[in-house]
Order: sequence, then structure tokens, then C-alpha cells
Amino acid sequence: MNRILWLWGILFGLWLLLSYHFEWLFLVFGTATCTVAVLVAARMGIVDRESVPLHLVRRGALYVPWLVWEILKSNVRVAGIILSPRLRVDPSIVHFRASQRTDLGRFIYANSITLTPGTVTTGIVADDLEVHAIVREEVDGSEENDMNRRVAALEGEGA
Repeated sequence: MNRILWLWGILFGLWLLLSYHFEWLFLVFGTATCTVAVLVAARMGIVDRESVPLHLVRRGALYVPWLVWEILKSNVRVAGIILSPRLRVDPSIVHFRASQRTDLGRFIYANSITLTPGTVTTGIVADDLEVHAIVREEVDGSEENDMNRRVAALEGEGA
């Protein structure tokens, strides 16, 4: 029941944020829409720890600023590669092993890699992530290991 209420609150908050309408008719429509969505999800039995990840809220407050900083650093590196007089692009495919145990953890890890400029996760098979990088030297594995460790901690598996 607790997760159902949290899911409704999250959906309604997101609805308010995206619609930004506070007239009573819109609030009634938003309330009805969120209620129907939550009732359907509860009836389907998909309101669980992974679909409403309440445990990620506190840990995410530490992870998101770190990820934003990594994205900014990668932006500067990619801009340097693009603006250099001798364009040193060496595209390659590398593989990383994800240590996350849930699909949500692997999803966060793969999307964190993709959000970082210069890298794109092109495939996931079990624990193996296939990543395309524009410069092979930039993807030495150290940053990805740090990201892997942080996402595992975010998921609740690590420190």
C-alpha cells in the first residue's frame, strides 16, 4: 500500500510539473488520470521494489551530482577532441561487465554511460555491456569501473 501511495504521489507531482496547470478542472483530470494509472498498475501486480524504487531517492541524491560532473568533464574532453587541429578520432567497440543484479541497475549503468559524451551503450546481453567510444584511449575502463561501483552502491549492492 505504501508503494501505491508513493507511485500516485510521484505521478501526480510529475503531472503537475509537466502540465503546470493549477485550475480545478485540470487538477481533477490529473487526479483521475493518476488514480487510474496506479489502479491499473496495482491490478497488474507490477508495483514492486523495482517499479517504484523508493530506495533510490536517498542514494540518487549522491549519484546524480557525480554523474552531472562526469558529463561536464566528458563534454570538455570531447570538445577538445573536436576542436583539436589534428582530429584524433579512433572509434571502437569495448565491452564492460556490469556488476548490478537487477535490470533497473543495469539500465541505470547503461544509460549513465550513454549520457556521458563520447560513449554510447549499443547493447546489453546479461551482464555484458557493449559500448561504442569515439576515442579508444578515452575509454580505459577506470571511469566505467568507478561508474559501475557507484551504480551498484546506488542499487544497494556496494558501499
